Amino acid sequence: MQAAPFEKEYDFVIVGSGLGGLACALILAMENYSVIVLEKNHQIGGHLQVYSRGKSIFDTGVHYVGSLDKGENLYQFFKYFGIFDQLKMKRLDEEFDVIRFEDGSEYAYAQGFEAFAAKLISYFPDEAEAINTYCEKILEVCSKFPLYNLETSTEGYYMESEMLTINAHDYIASLTDNVRLRNVLAGSNLLYAGSRRKTPFYVHALIMKSYLSGAYKFIDGGSQIAIQFSRAIRQRGGLIVKHKKAVSANYHENGLVKEVVLENGEVVRGKQFISNVHPAVTIDIFGEDRFLNIYKNRIQGLENTVSTFLVHVTFHEKSFKYLNHNIYFHDTDNVWDTVDYEQENWPQTSFICTPYISKTGEYADSMSIMTYMRASETAKWEETFSTIAEPGQRDEEYKAFKRQKEEQVVNKIESVFPGIKSKIKAVHSATPLTFRDYIGNKDGSMYGIMKDSVSPARTQINTKTKIPNLHLTGQNISLHGILGVTVSAFITCFPFVDKEKLIQKVKNA
Repeated sequence: MQAAPFEKEYDFVIVGSGLGGLACALILAMENYSVIVLEKNHQIGGHLQVYSRGKSIFDTGVHYVGSLDKGENLYQFFKYFGIFDQLKMKRLDEEFDVIRFEDGSEYAYAQGFEAFAAKLISYFPDEAEAINTYCEKILEVCSKFPLYNLETSTEGYYMESEMLTINAHDYIASLTDNVRLRNVLAGSNLLYAGSRRKTPFYVHALIMKSYLSGAYKFIDGGSQIAIQFSRAIRQRGGLIVKHKKAVSANYHENGLVKEVVLENGEVVRGKQFISNVHPAVTIDIFGEDRFLNIYKNRIQGLENTVSTFLVHVTFHEKSFKYLNHNIYFHDTDNVWDTVDYEQENWPQTSFICTPYISKTGEYADSMSIMTYMRASETAKWEETFSTIAEPGQRDEEYKAFKRQKEEQVVNKIESVFPGIKSKIKAVHSATPLTFRDYIGNKDGSMYGIMKDSVSPARTQINTKTKIPNLHLTGQNISLHGILGVTVSAFITCFPFVDKEKLIQKVKNA
């Protein structure tokens, strides 16, 4: 007779079912370890979660993804996991991203480095040298990160430390005196909450290369990734349980974690533990007294990337054509300063996309608009909490705040698409509090810990902790995004598998 879920001791107990936790679970289950994934929410997947209003489906985090052309790194990872052929995807237009400015001028990013360079040179014919140098530098930097090239290294995730100290803004500015070209090259920096002072060029380079290597949308929502991962995990004997919030841990006398304690009092025993939640929250769960003060103070003192205000509008039937590209709209000529926005100018930067819904085809069912929002803007409601798993109420003032912000965003989009207001049937939005509650970090940060070109070592977090059987994974370890988090999962699992054989399996998939 099979033991009840929490009566046995698992090889791996994984806290959090974001992509990092799911990927670790599947890697380890494929290597015949017993795994259990604990999720506090009603829905698995972290940033892969979707929600519906009326009959419309909205993504919370994954609006498009790169590196999915045949043979590219994420393509190979998904093939190895056995989920690629089950995913419903739509390749974006060859000109997949459009950088638009307030004066109405638009500049397209084309897929593939040659097409990308040629398109930009058509806009800036006198800047061919700068554009080609930029592309060469991206390829050079990306070649220094072994796992992104499906290679392993004895030196770990980062090959050369000098690559970590190149500042993205400063490097791009060094290429050309043409201010507009500088802003076009950095025009999609909302993908990583680009900071003039801090963002390293390697973050920019890895993300740009990813999207230039096959940009796709997920048909009918990105939650299908989590669904396919969960199916594959269960097929290999793994367990995923929802509504199970880890709140503390018990230890053996030798200092190893014995079990995690759930909010309802249940305990889950394991030999090894992997946390897919933010490292600062991990410290809270596993006990502050178990970590060295110098480590604890560093982790708790790290700056997170800014949060977001995400607006979803639904359209009247067949009123707005589907866009098979994305738009980054800037009403400023300095795309680096919008992350530190002034209230009177908000929103200065917006990411605009229309999800591809199979039933509506050439017409858009909805539109998603993402812009920056600091957690301080919703601080007066920070004592409140509300998810499907733990329903709560927020007051009328909060709802009025959301309506006002929604109106500001929709007014901005009206300047991009004149007349769009008349086509909108309903408006919904998510604030930093929404992301905090569902993702489980402390401030609703979009992309976790801010990487810093000035002191890169301070923002690098090892997958191993001082607790020998507690390990970390997720967007704070290597890089955020589908590809970055998948890479981090492999790094987390390397101590338990033959990494050379594992990467060979990925290559051969």
